Amino acid sequence: MIYLKIHKTEKGDMIAMCDENLLGKVFDEGKAEIDLKTYSDFYKGDLVAKDQIIKVIGTAQLYSANIVGKESIEVLVEHGIIEKGSVKTIAKVPYVHIYNVV
Repeated sequence: MIYLKIHKTEKGDMIAMCDENLLGKVFDEGKAEIDLKTYSDFYKGDLVAKDQIIKVIGTAQLYSANIVGKESIEVLVEHGIIEKGSVKTIAKVPYVHIYNVV
């Protein structure tokens, strides 16, 4: 399962997604860090099955997205929303940030 939360902003929807098993943890590598403990409220929305993610985010007016975790990344790669080449890792945890600049 994947945590999915849609934050409404003036410029559009900001999506936060992370694999269920990652919430509450901190991953660091050198000066880079992903803190899913301190910022758990940002990511902890509804627990959604992988096959339902696209239905939910398909209705969003995407402005930006913060995606963390293997399962979360796989869903978006499979549906062509992100490319594998744009995925980064910190402490072997994949993540991607998406920005829609208009």
